[in-house]
Amino acid sequence: MKVKTLVGNGIVAALYIAVSFIIQPFGFTNIQFRVSEIFNHLVVFNKKYMIGIVLGVFLTNLFFSPMRAYDLVFGVGQSIIALLITIIISKFIKNIWGRMIVNTIVFTITMFLIAIELHLAFDLPFTITWVTTAIGEFVVMAIGAPIMYYLNKRVNFEQQL
Repeated sequence: MKVKTLVGNGIVAALYIAVSFIIQPFGFTNIQFRVSEIFNHLVVFNKKYMIGIVLGVFLTNLFFSPMRAYDLVFGVGQSIIALLITIIISKFIKNIWGRMIVNTIVFTITMFLIAIELHLAFDLPFTITWVTTAIGEFVVMAIGAPIMYYLNKRVNFEQQL
């Protein structure tokens, strides 16, 4: 792995952790607004960002999650699955907006894994928990898409790694 890729992913992981720390009270409940999830959109620009995103999710869940063991399995697993699905589907979609829409939908749907986690950990009702976590994820990802799009215009994420 190139040093540039390693450093870039380290920065992404650090940003994910920092943003998660700031919004900690809203990031680990059945109504999740984990603003750091906007970094998931980086994968539509360059699949190499997956490493930094997953590392950020892993370390955030390791250090800040009140349900550490569950989050290390379900939270990290959900991120890996959703990112891989987006990477695979993105091969067939050339438009960045199309990729971000697909990414938003994939992350929203795969929140069923987080609903399973919260059901197992706290006996919360699965369906309602899936709906509330999916809504939170959708809102963050939908608001994050134009932010990441315009940041890309300045930073050029495709070329950074």
